Amino acid sequence: MKNELLVVGDRVLILPDEGEEMTGSGLYLPQGVREKEKIQAGTVVKTGPGYPVPDPSALEAEPWAAQELGQKYFPLQAQEGDKCVFLRASAIEMEYDGKKYVVVPHSSILVLLRRSIQ
Repeated sequence: MKNELLVVGDRVLILPDEGEEMTGSGLYLPQGVREKEKIQAGTVVKTGPGYPVPDPSALEAEPWAAQELGQKYFPLQAQEGDKCVFLRASAIEMEYDGKKYVVVPHSSILVLLRRSIQ
């Protein structure tokens, strides 16, 4: 039986870059910012489903009527494989399968770099 790591809500699982001045994709982190550890770069590994959106029809339905349970989400901009720069202060560190990751709210991501196929 294999375990699957699920990210909830508007959270993003990131594999942080360790001690690099420049990410592999060419994003430079200024020395002053890196020293203060205010921001960090990394790779998006997995994202949550997004921001929950209330179903307006549920508000109009009769309380005794059977309702279909299902949650709708507004998707996140971040996608698996994106390079990102994020605010370090809101990151929660964790370790899974011997690798160190951080989980951040989507709103803490400052920049995304996505390779486009043309």
